[in-house]
Amino acid sequence: MSVYTLGIWTVRPGSEDDFEVGWRRLAERTQADHPEATAVLLRDREHPGTYISFGPWDSLEQIAEWRGSPAFQESVTAIRELLENFEPHTMDPVVVVG
Repeated sequence: MSVYTLGIWTVRPGSEDDFEVGWRRLAERTQADHPEATAVLLRDREHPGTYISFGPWDSLEQIAEWRGSPAFQESVTAIRELLENFEPHTMDPVVVVG
């Protein structure tokens, strides 16, 4: 069963568009290094500065390799100035329907 990465991103007001561009770059760089990777970025309708990203991975080792990669480090550093807060998580599925 997959393990998931999940990020909760709180973006500074007025920086939403730049954040979305930067996050897309992060996802594209991730996919270039890990072609099997998929990622989703969600934006809260009621709190437009709040985003959640998530994606499945085959193993904890893949996640560690990704988070330690220059692509991840450089991409997150580039968007960090746009953020009020960032919470990365590693999640195990406990209920899957469908």
